[in-house]
Amino acid sequence: MPVISRFLGIVIAMFWDDHVPAHFHAKYGEYEIIVHIHTGVVEGQFPKRALRHVIEWYELHKDELLDNWERCRRKEAPNPIEPLE
Repeated sequence: MPVISRFLGIVIAMFWDDHVPAHFHAKYGEYEIIVHIHTGVVEGQFPKRALRHVIEWYELHKDELLDNWERCRRKEAPNPIEPLE
């Protein structure tokens, strides 16, 4: 699972050849969510503050996430994405 960003204890990753729709995974301690890139829909449980950070980061990097999704579908390494500051 390629890690594409890390910030504030949150790890963002994508799997190669993962199922559609386009999405990324976020982990924070024992919590894990999936965020759909086109819609922003979140599956799973996350602490509220950490979820706000992930959504803020997602909104800043949506185009890069879509590009990385396509790279992963082609079995290419995704590009790192700047962390949330």
